[in-house]
Amino acid sequence: LFRRLPTSSTPFGRNQLETGTEPLWTLSGNACETDHHKSMDMGNQHPSISRLQEIQKEVKSVEQQVVGFSGLSDDKNYKKLERILTKQLFEIDSVDTEGKGDIQQARKRAAQETERLLKELEQNANHPHRIEIQSIFEEAQSLVREKIVPFYNGGNCITDEFEEGIQDIILRLTHVKTGGKISLRKARYHTLTKICAVQEIIEDCMKKQPSLPLSEDAHPSVAKINSVMCEVNKARGVLIALLMGVNSSETCRHLSCVLSGLMADLDALDVCGRTEIRNYRREVVEDINKLLKYLDLEEEADTTRAFDLRQNHSILKIEKVLKRMREIKNELLQAQNPPELYLSSKTELQGLIGQLDEVSLEKNPCIREARRRAVIEVQTLITYIDLKEALEKRKLIACEEHPSHKAVWNVLGNLSEIQGEVLSFDGNRTDKNYIRLEELLTKQLLALDAVDPQGEEKCKAARKQAVKLAQNILSHLDLKSDEWEY
Repeated sequence: LFRRLPTSSTPFGRNQLETGTEPLWTLSGNACETDHHKSMDMGNQHPSISRLQEIQKEVKSVEQQVVGFSGLSDDKNYKKLERILTKQLFEIDSVDTEGKGDIQQARKRAAQETERLLKELEQNANHPHRIEIQSIFEEAQSLVREKIVPFYNGGNCITDEFEEGIQDIILRLTHVKTGGKISLRKARYHTLTKICAVQEIIEDCMKKQPSLPLSEDAHPSVAKINSVMCEVNKARGVLIALLMGVNSSETCRHLSCVLSGLMADLDALDVCGRTEIRNYRREVVEDINKLLKYLDLEEEADTTRAFDLRQNHSILKIEKVLKRMREIKNELLQAQNPPELYLSSKTELQGLIGQLDEVSLEKNPCIREARRRAVIEVQTLITYIDLKEALEKRKLIACEEHPSHKAVWNVLGNLSEIQGEVLSFDGNRTDKNYIRLEELLTKQLLALDAVDPQGEEKCKAARKQAVKLAQNILSHLDLKSDEWEY
């Protein structure tokens, strides 16, 4: 008869059940012992196994930090995690197996898990898209160093070149692919948040100046408020430099203390019930509060998981609209008699455009990009229906027309068929179908280029519209296949 050794009384027994290792068995009476059994004494766990489990617990405690690490290999946190994992590897290596097979296997598994995390940490820090994010951020740093730091040091005004440059950088960051990887999502979110914060601070500063200052003769407290306002303007420049990492002589903590001190100075002022002075003070207090909010950006992103947009309310609304749009599209493409659905489909699609207009962007460029793409998807389907309707009407009208005009309509008929395929396309740019559709669209553009309007203004306008349609279909094909995600 066999009896199983107790497993629930020891951590080692539980580990066996969780990991799926083979159970320990012992024989009643004249029993032979296995190597595994030799390391056990009536269910007591071997000290080496206990030590390995302690080490694995330490490794497990930093796993989520490794998975979500969004920095680079020269960051302090990277070195800290690397040091912790390397130390655990040495600890694992120092465990004495006493030549026992089960302990050797347990040590091997512990080492493999630790090495896996070390490898993942290194991959997160050196991922090509992480390097791309850093490269774009360094461009933003150069722009701030060149245009903004001098401005807050009394230099020239902020130019349109800076605003265009920042906008281009934000757009490029939103298009960096993360592949759903947490570390890349966090890196992209943190970088975008900093750059968008700088953009906001500057825009707010340029377009909204306090309605005062008042004359210092109005009241003694006005001079103090004016002085605080000057300090706030300096702090604004320091904050931008801190967010962009171009100021190593200042810290967020010190700047927070400075701003809090300015707030306390304003609170202590006696404005003697003067409404205009109270309003002036309130405006400066609001400016300070805005700056303090920007100092919490890093911590807020990590604690709220704001970088993960999959559960974002605005994104969920966009996804709901896209789901309904796809249902309408499938109904149209599969209908036996599509013209019967044209009017109702267009009406509902226009309503979906209205829903997208109401989506809150939350000052997040990724949500803005998601909405832009959704609008294009819905609008493209409306255009497809419009073209189908126009082609149906043309069949019912029998009249003489210019050969060039007829040639344009022939191309439009071809484009309608191709657009139906593009609407159904769900692949990437390496797919054969993508290449085929791209070639078909290029042929239609060449066919339009060969049409000679012969001075007919109507033909010229029709050809121009057809060219624009072909280019829009091509752009839509590119958009569907670029594998962008939020």
